[in-house]
Amino acid sequence: MQNLEATFKDRMKSAMKSKNRDELDVIRAIRAKVGEETKKEGFEGEIDDALYLRIIAAYSKAMTKAQKEFLKLGAAGAENAAKLGFEVKYLSEFLPKKLDEAGTRPLVQAAIAASGATSKKQLGMVMGHVMKLHRDSVDPALVRKVADSLLS
Repeated sequence: MQNLEATFKDRMKSAMKSKNRDELDVIRAIRAKVGEETKKEGFEGEIDDALYLRIIAAYSKAMTKAQKEFLKLGAAGAENAAKLGFEVKYLSEFLPKKLDEAGTRPLVQAAIAASGATSKKQLGMVMGHVMKLHRDSVDPALVRKVADSLLS
């Protein structure tokens, strides 16, 4: 299995050959973010999959937020929202999949039991417990929603 850096290089070549502008834009954006990160003062790591995943996750989060703002503009922002939607969907294949509510509920129940939480005032404690153990596999908003419903 090749690493993400090689994958992005290969996909960039393919996108150039097929003149796929949307794919090329998103790949260039990620590669530019990686370049920015490695040129920062004090960067001592290496360009590995962990760096790419961290950048892809941050970029996807920012583009999702921007897409919501463009959608609020209605027809005026529809084209930009669609472009950002493509970018988020394209990058989602590289990110670890998040659990759905059925998968999240047992984790929250275990955190409630382990922490001894009994009221909504202890929601932060439950959230912290779940996020500490399962940060990459759960959606924080969903954890909050499930914990809120279980503690009410």
